Amino acid sequence: MTVQPTTGPAVPGESPETTRDRVAALLARSRERSTRLTDLDDGELTAQHSPLMSPLVWDLAHIGSQEELWLVRDVGGRTPLRPEIDGLYDAFQHSRSSRVGLPLLTPAEARGYVAEVRDKALDALHRSPLRGRPLEDDGFAFGMIVQHEQQHDETMLATHQLRSGAAVLDAPAPPRAPGPVAADAEVLVPAGPFEMGTSAEPWALDNERPAHVVDLPAFRIGAYPVTNGRYAEFVDAGGYDDPRPWTEAGWAHRVAEDLVAPRFWSRDSGGGWWRRRFGVVEPLPLDEPVVHVTFHEAQAFARWAGARLPTEAEWEKAARFDPASGRSRRFPWGDDDPTSAHANLGQRHLQPAPVGAYPAGASALGVHQLLGDVWEWCDSGWHPYPGFRMFPYPEYSEVFFGGDYAVLRGGSFGTDPAAVRATFRNWDHPVRRQIFSGFRLARDASPAERDR
Repeated sequence: MTVQPTTGPAVPGESPETTRDRVAALLARSRERSTRLTDLDDGELTAQHSPLMSPLVWDLAHIGSQEELWLVRDVGGRTPLRPEIDGLYDAFQHSRSSRVGLPLLTPAEARGYVAEVRDKALDALHRSPLRGRPLEDDGFAFGMIVQHEQQHDETMLATHQLRSGAAVLDAPAPPRAPGPVAADAEVLVPAGPFEMGTSAEPWALDNERPAHVVDLPAFRIGAYPVTNGRYAEFVDAGGYDDPRPWTEAGWAHRVAEDLVAPRFWSRDSGGGWWRRRFGVVEPLPLDEPVVHVTFHEAQAFARWAGARLPTEAEWEKAARFDPASGRSRRFPWGDDDPTSAHANLGQRHLQPAPVGAYPAGASALGVHQLLGDVWEWCDSGWHPYPGFRMFPYPEYSEVFFGGDYAVLRGGSFGTDPAAVRATFRNWDHPVRRQIFSGFRLARDASPAERDR
């Protein structure tokens, strides 16, 4: 990939001119990535590579449809371009597995449609005062669409991982740690209150709001995500054959799906581990965070290791709380936008980076790689914050609250900086592992540590 993410979400208090320039750059970056991910022949774009995923051509036109609805019709006030296709690209009307049978736009039609929409969306950006009503304040509608396109770009990246055949994507390897790393190191997070969520982040989505105080007892959290090497120890010790570390639901899923290792892992005749990554089969890198595991697998490993998964509140406190100032940061390293020195984001690399590779991105408490590399499962269900208010539509967050979901935090190597921050919340069914999901461990503080 040639995309080099250097700009994150809008900054609180910046001028409309700065926001307008930021939005234009982010829209261009998102489209460059979408174009790269759909630079395939028509057969590859229209095929369904997995029943878990849409055909890539559906994602592309859906990106345009949402951009048209919010930026062209609402903000821009223009008449609909293609009202007859609205239903085809409504994610709530058609399951992913059924979309391949719909009368979708052809790849050429989809490319033409998204290009036409973009021209009119940029006109709307030029004309909008970026203030005066909630949808346009600080460029929120534009930021929402930037995030939406980048989220679908990550979904399309997951589809690429599921497709068979030779590799079609390429990227340089991520950096390595500058020195030795104790992969199983833990950090003590002190007891006390912290501010969770946000009321000030301009492009924060409704489920991240409002800011509220959460008081937590002291706990310990892994300084790094769990690595392939550590997870392989669990597999080799018979972790998939022993029901004791698994929950009842987790074990039932393991048996029903015949899970024996993380997805895309395989053994060679000598007992060594390999993985398939975007069409390339390679030796398993033991120092990278484990990826493509379900919540159930993460929870079973944690129990086997005598630990647990962090709650969502624990994860966010470890990521944001600065004990020196008592405040919560925008990002683990501070308030500045993410750069390539802070985190493995934006599909610069097509894999997680080895643990310890981003010391500049550590939190104030010394917890590393909280943003990027792998989405991290948390032991929390999907619920609204106290004082939640739906905005601008219920289908983004509200309709999912209380369902069979577990929370994921932090983004992955496939997540763009504009689509993740330390308050960003993601969720999925606990059986999903086609996503770029991993985890880190937590445990209760000892009595002596709680008394400090």
